[in-house]
Amino acid sequence: MGVHDAPQWLLSAFVRSAVGAGATAPTEQIRDAGQALVDRWGSPGRSFHNLKHLVDVLIRVDELVEETHQPDVVRLAAWYHGAIFDAADRKAYANRGGEDEIASARLAFDELIALGVPEARAQRVHDLVVALVRHAPNPADFDCAVLCDADLAMLATEPQKYKAYVQDIRAEYSHLPLEDYVRARVRIIHKLLARPSLFVSPLGSAWEEPARQNLSGELQRLEKELRGIDAAASEAAAHTGHGTADEGSNAART
Repeated sequence: MGVHDAPQWLLSAFVRSAVGAGATAPTEQIRDAGQALVDRWGSPGRSFHNLKHLVDVLIRVDELVEETHQPDVVRLAAWYHGAIFDAADRKAYANRGGEDEIASARLAFDELIALGVPEARAQRVHDLVVALVRHAPNPADFDCAVLCDADLAMLATEPQKYKAYVQDIRAEYSHLPLEDYVRARVRIIHKLLARPSLFVSPLGSAWEEPARQNLSGELQRLEKELRGIDAAASEAAAHTGHGTADEGSNAART
């Protein structure tokens, strides 16, 4: 889903959320800010963290919206949570991936203040985006729980969509060597599965079991792939060792 594939309702939804959060700027100015965000989400290099992901998160937020205290603030946090993205080598996938939540949060605060959103609400959007760095919301913070759950909801999708998600994530980091990517992904999945729960909101808890099934299945496939990589490396090392020994033997005979 590129820039030109954005649903027609998307910009209107941004305007409604901004106004709902207290924006006082003219509608056209708010719409321009929304268009700039759509352009960011639709920029090249985003195979997964793109407009489709943004739309999916917004839809999931609406599925959980009855649990929120400030729904428009949560929606704005969804809009900004991956606004700044860079999957380059300097952004180690195993560390944080390409989403720069800190920079995205600063962007959110600055732009929302410029649109006339009250400072307290702009700060709240900022803080919700920053919370996605750790993805460990306080269960008592319902707005944060809903945002985090909506962002992870793709983990609980049906198997074919999950397979497409896995392929899209790999495509975003195609510049990483296969072994590096697989090892990083295995570490990430182990960390996710080690959590007491992936989803914190009451309604989001329904996604727990399918998400764990998808992650466990992917982990099995990746660990099998890793065993193949390790076996190939061992075989290559053994051949190299034989070659060195043969060369040494020939040198001795000379």
